[in-house]
Amino acid sequence: MPIDRSWIGRTGEPVVMHVERGKIREFARAIKDADPLYFDEEYAKREAGGIMPPVTFLQTMAHWDDGRGRVRPPMDLKRTLHGEQEFEFLRPIHAGGVLTARTRVADMYEKPGRRGGTMTFVVMETEFTTQRGELVARARQVGIETGQVVKD
Repeated sequence: MPIDRSWIGRTGEPVVMHVERGKIREFARAIKDADPLYFDEEYAKREAGGIMPPVTFLQTMAHWDDGRGRVRPPMDLKRTLHGEQEFEFLRPIHAGGVLTARTRVADMYEKPGRRGGTMTFVVMETEFTTQRGELVARARQVGIETGQVVKD
């Protein structure tokens, strides 16, 4: 079945995310990253203007989302896998900030699978803005629905 490209451009509801110092520490400990930017306020203030979260901390946005922030194009979850994740930072993010995240379907395309069938790729892009509406980061992720093997 061909993909429904009408999903491109659809967005979820905005998700408000508080960048909390304690959660930054918990996250850094969970990923076993002892960088003082995440723990030492004096060092972080001197080097970066304050405590900063690890790069992948933006993934914790899911804890703030009640489900309305997600866009879910029709994909068979039994054949879907995570293909790629990318972060682009445009401005520093510090503890105490409040970000608004909005996710949209940026692209959908197909490719032939090596084992038969057609693979469907869905590119999701999330933009993170400050309380003042300044864009601070983008996250892109690619989901792949593997093709069903065609049997003779």
